[in-house]
Amino acid sequence: MITGAERRRRWNEEDRARILAAILEPGAVVAEVARAADVSTSLVYKWRREARAGALTSDAPGFASVVVEAPPAAALSLPPPTHAEPGIIVVEMREARVRIGADAPAAAITATLKALRQ
Repeated sequence: MITGAERRRRWNEEDRARILAAILEPGAVVAEVARAADVSTSLVYKWRREARAGALTSDAPGFASVVVEAPPAAALSLPPPTHAEPGIIVVEMREARVRIGADAPAAAITATLKALRQ
């Protein structure tokens, strides 16, 4: 027999979207956001999975669309790209061009791309 008030709450789409947006902030920790919103961490993870699968409304946080723009003038100073050989990845960012071999270790590729972002 349940004598107290029911603990189960119903979360509307706006609250879900607000909580999901909070966990996407840089440096956000899901457990801390969930605790602040008084919701279980597992429920936040479930909402995130649903949002990624498209189960929530289109206004919910998810993947961003890609917008392709003309390169800035600084990027135009790079020499034209050469045709990459098979097994070579060419990455151009800002005023740099990096060629990465397909057999390069994943840690080296990650470190290189992180250095380019800075």
